[in-house]
Amino acid sequence: MNVSLTILEIAVILLGLTILLVDLWLPTQYRRLLGYTAAAGVVAILIGSFWMPVGEAEFAFGRMYIFDPLALYFKRFFLLAAAIVLVLTVDFSERLPSGISEYYALSLFALSGMMFAASANDFILVFVALELITITFYILTSFQRNRLTSLEAGIKYLILGALATGFTVYGIALIFGTANATSFSVIASKTADLAGNPLFLLGTLLVLVGVGFKIAAFPFQMWAPDVYQGAPAPTAAFLAVGSKAAGMVLLLRILFGVIPQITINWTALLMAVSGLTILYGNLCAIPQRSLKRLLGYSSIAHAGYMLLGIIAVNQAGSTAVLFYLVGYLFTVLAAFGVICVVMRITDSDDLSAFAGLHSRSPLLAAALGFSMVSLAGIPPLAGFFGKFLLLRALLEQGTASHYWLALVALIGVAMSLYYYLGIVRTVYWTKAQSNDPIITVAGPIRCVLYGCIAAMLYLGIFPNMIVNAAVRASLAFQL
Repeated sequence: MNVSLTILEIAVILLGLTILLVDLWLPTQYRRLLGYTAAAGVVAILIGSFWMPVGEAEFAFGRMYIFDPLALYFKRFFLLAAAIVLVLTVDFSERLPSGISEYYALSLFALSGMMFAASANDFILVFVALELITITFYILTSFQRNRLTSLEAGIKYLILGALATGFTVYGIALIFGTANATSFSVIASKTADLAGNPLFLLGTLLVLVGVGFKIAAFPFQMWAPDVYQGAPAPTAAFLAVGSKAAGMVLLLRILFGVIPQITINWTALLMAVSGLTILYGNLCAIPQRSLKRLLGYSSIAHAGYMLLGIIAVNQAGSTAVLFYLVGYLFTVLAAFGVICVVMRITDSDDLSAFAGLHSRSPLLAAALGFSMVSLAGIPPLAGFFGKFLLLRALLEQGTASHYWLALVALIGVAMSLYYYLGIVRTVYWTKAQSNDPIITVAGPIRCVLYGCIAAMLYLGIFPNMIVNAAVRASLAFQL
């Protein structure tokens, strides 16, 4: 079965179990520091991944699991995101009533689900990976049981997540009934015969509905703002980055690896979804006062931007999506890092809590400012170059409909300038209240924020290293 290919996932699961066991004997006052141990363990696994040989695709568990450059790219992405989120969680842990060790362990189990999703080569593994991610996030979202908003967010996510799971299961059943297989490679070899089968097309569409829920694409985005606002800030950060990227890698594997010809036939549908997602996310973000809720709507818009690379149906498009995700990781986690620190002091994510932040903590103000400018797509930060790659890949198609969609994307970018730069104005040009305290930032959080700022600048000015890695990963698709 070649179980050794799953060594990274096994290491993450064992780390989560170790955290739970250590918690049994560790004094209560030291348990929150287990987050640093978990983060260090994840970093060690990330470093170890660079010693794993990767060339031609290798398979395990009856070809249900694939290990190739694309899978390794996303595994490293998820490990990096989890390490940063765990550091943020330690700072946020004072606001969790109990069970901090369980919180760390559940975050690691969610990470393992994301890593399995990156290597999914069978619809059965797709379902298992999605459920491992989703069920852990049901718990993490409502972990602040003493807060009504957290419980409400957990219930909403549970109900809508269960609905999305139902779509996925029915879709997989229809695919199996028509193709007599759930393996990606087997179905890909039969796609020419199945392309005219309405039941197969319906099953594929239902599976894409379930994946669309994970990336918060229109019209399956309704959960994102409420869950982002009510969930603990580290959970919202992990949802924004990890869960979205897990959905995106599954979308890439299914659309480009299993049904590429059908994907081309569905270009008009994907264009409509992308355009509506961009416009909905940006329009709804404009009036928001809660920064977490605003980032929820922003994540919807960014899902629409990432779909541009899929609609391009070329190597440049898949490369652009992979690069965009890396820039999005550092940008969003920096923003949520600032939210974690500020909420620890003010217990609020209202924009008024960030007024005059530059006078209370120049580092937090700079991190939030850089994040907003990068999300807006202003050079020379990572967000600008990511959007440039997506639009260039889209325009390479050269049809009128692609040009119109590019125009919609640019309109969305223009609209986003209003609320992103409005946050920058609040941070730098709005006076703080006289009783607002100076904010001290812990050393690990300080390192994370400096690292995110440096990464945003580096990816915007010197993008070649990540672009080349994305090109190698995207070679998994013969486009």
